[in-house]
Amino acid sequence: MNKRVILFLWLFLTTTLMCSGADIPRPEYPRPQFERTDWINLNGTWSFDFDFSKSGIERSLFTAEGFEKSIIVPFCPESPLSGIDHKDFINAVWYQRKISVPAEWDGKRILLHFGGVDYKSTIYINGKQVFVHYGGSSSFSVDISDYVKAGTDNNLVVYAEDDLRSGWQTSGKQSHRLYSYSCLYTRVTGIWQTVWMEAVAKGGLKHCRITPDLDNNQFVLEPVFYDLDRETSFKVRILDNGKEIFSQQIPAGNSAFVFAKLKNIKTWSPESPFLYDMEFSVLDAQGQIIDKVKSYGGMRKVELRGKTFYLNNEPYYQRLVLDQGYYPDGQWTAPDDAQLKRDIELGKKAGFNGARLHQKVFEQRYFYWADKLGYLTWGESASWGVKWTDPIAARNMITEWEECVYRDYNAPSLVAWSPLNEAWLDDVDGQRARLTNDLYFITKRIDRTRPVVTASGGYHAGFTDIYAEHTYVQDPVALYKQLCGGEEGTPYARRPDKSAPYKGEAYMIDEFGGIQWIKEMKAPEVSDEKAFWGYGVPPKTLEEFYSRLEEQVNVILSLDHITGFCYTQIVDVELEKNGIYTYDRSEKFDRDRIRRIFAKSREQAKEEVKKMLSERETEKKE
Repeated sequence: MNKRVILFLWLFLTTTLMCSGADIPRPEYPRPQFERTDWINLNGTWSFDFDFSKSGIERSLFTAEGFEKSIIVPFCPESPLSGIDHKDFINAVWYQRKISVPAEWDGKRILLHFGGVDYKSTIYINGKQVFVHYGGSSSFSVDISDYVKAGTDNNLVVYAEDDLRSGWQTSGKQSHRLYSYSCLYTRVTGIWQTVWMEAVAKGGLKHCRITPDLDNNQFVLEPVFYDLDRETSFKVRILDNGKEIFSQQIPAGNSAFVFAKLKNIKTWSPESPFLYDMEFSVLDAQGQIIDKVKSYGGMRKVELRGKTFYLNNEPYYQRLVLDQGYYPDGQWTAPDDAQLKRDIELGKKAGFNGARLHQKVFEQRYFYWADKLGYLTWGESASWGVKWTDPIAARNMITEWEECVYRDYNAPSLVAWSPLNEAWLDDVDGQRARLTNDLYFITKRIDRTRPVVTASGGYHAGFTDIYAEHTYVQDPVALYKQLCGGEEGTPYARRPDKSAPYKGEAYMIDEFGGIQWIKEMKAPEVSDEKAFWGYGVPPKTLEEFYSRLEEQVNVILSLDHITGFCYTQIVDVELEKNGIYTYDRSEKFDRDRIRRIFAKSREQAKEEVKKMLSERETEKKE
């Protein structure tokens, strides 16, 4: 028996064992707001190889039935959990595994889903190219019905290219240097979210948009179907703790709407995150269910009135924390579903009511836990790395962002979109303003129910609903003077000479703080603090840290024109040591004390700022 046959048998047996029980990594259904029972998780051991020279297509690797290496999907090859742990740049990779299509799926549409593949991915079935997708952050589905036969095994090969330094793709916080440095971290290549397969009736449901309409006590549901049959119908059931409170059946059609009027409405909020269970069914002419999807919805309304953020028609102050979604052993991928839940619990326990999801499009399971636990979220692109002036880069980013907004529209916890972060590049021939405005209006066309923070910090260009600024001034008096507003009521802008002028939008400080503190160190002078990243001179004692943090938070809370904040950040990430928790999610500080600081009332903060300013003025005179 030759080496290749032995390798194939080993990979087949390993994959079969992993896919037959509880050892499958990330075994949970990856799309909780559109869940079917008839599905197969394809995570586990795949055969794998690098393609540093990008010669694999010439070598016909798309026909390969096994590679020499193996990898644990859905973890990227840079991560320890993948079993590869390769930290250098990776230009391209190949994945392979067998997929078995159940015989009972005969006559149905066979869909292959990818939660995330960074960056350009080409899908092959039995040596034939089926699909090409651009976008490291957006999920995509491939209809493989014409390429597989029910009751047979088929060869799946995935080719992923990742040219991080090209400027043509979003990269977020992935390092463009060999090693991580400052606030840039380990790279992510290839498959980094769950891969799964499911069977859907030919006339099944493709998508259903859920829009809560609080003022009219209803959900507006917009179904989209695959193949339409004149005699099929669409049925909606809405349940409150298992009790049916709404049911309606209408003819199936892609122009159909269901206005689900409810009595005794229960709203969703961080304080009371109530969710209605929903069931969507497609029925044939005989009334038999041919497709059934489980979903849920939260009845909530977000909007800006003047300069104030409102939740459910009441002013609501956003106390957000920056979350970059990095993990020591999985990079962009959480090791398990429980960790996603725990990250949100850690934020809530520290006094935050939500998170700005930073430079990464988080997986749908994260939004599920935010919906369940009651945690506001901002959806953000991994926008860093894109060259403004390159039309290919702009096209790539716009398409990817559209897919992300469309995918996550239904999440009740998601209250704002933020396509860009700290765009520092100067405009060239109007291209920066063009891309900025394209992103704003595309987002608003897809979703008119949420505010858009077009650019968070950096140079502002064009339109935005919230004017968001970053500041890392550490001295609280200097911070107060910076943020208290100009003579004409114009708030602080870091680069007014490079930015579009403030036009009276709602105003937020959505990055501040970032105070460096390394849990193990006694004082900065006995540590190699130059290797780490944080803002300002590190405090010399833990008590100095608490004092600086509280005074900064007080300043932000005390200023009436600021409608919310986002503190940097929830956990340390690699060299960046400014988290409320360590990178492995253990505690750095007295959590009760931290919570009291971030959850403090604005009235109390105003009194404490007055006292601080008075004391500093007295000290100055003396």
